[in-house]
Amino acid sequence: MTENEFIHALEELNIKYDENKLNQLKRYYELLIEWNEKINLTSITKKEDVYLKHFYDSLTLVKIMNLNHISTFADVGTGAGFPGIVIKIFFPLLHITLIDSLNKRTDFLNLVIKELNLKDVEVITSRAEDYKKRENFDLVTARAVANLHVILELLTPLSKKYVILMKGDATIELENTDYLYKELDIKLTEKEEFLLPIENSKRTLLKYEKLKETNKKYPRNYGQIKKKPL
Repeated sequence: MTENEFIHALEELNIKYDENKLNQLKRYYELLIEWNEKINLTSITKKEDVYLKHFYDSLTLVKIMNLNHISTFADVGTGAGFPGIVIKIFFPLLHITLIDSLNKRTDFLNLVIKELNLKDVEVITSRAEDYKKRENFDLVTARAVANLHVILELLTPLSKKYVILMKGDATIELENTDYLYKELDIKLTEKEEFLLPIENSKRTLLKYEKLKETNKKYPRNYGQIKKKPL
């Protein structure tokens, strides 16, 4: 995806942009490539691929959620900042929290935030199950982090309203989820399936709404979750 194709895609998604936002994105790409030589941030480095598979893909969140209707947003397992940093660039009024377990990655995120002059962005070095602020965010999301049965148990306690999972083909993962949803007191309210432009790979967005506060016994430690998913 060229920069011009990306701009056209923004228009199709009804996302507002200006020269400053596009320049921030360019600088983000430069920092990503520069730091990727020092630490492993992504295997996707070609500019056209980054704009398609990271930048555009991150923004497809708007297909299933009006981000102007929320104020606090947490991106768990954010890695190099996808989707959180990209969302922040184009929705600057959101208060964004980026959570990742590796110091090297959170160091990179803090540099990006400083270089791009982004405000109201907090970076937390933590595993999701160790993060203590429960029922804290309007929206919690994760992009291609773990199996649905694992990641929902980790994310749901952090949210007070919505959880959105950004996945590839989720058909198999969506099987046998009734018990999971019942235990976490959530419901799947919307599913959006589409093909990523150009390469036509499948993407799935899953939007969950919380029915009440999550039982304090969740999340369990990661070893228990992996050994016996809900």
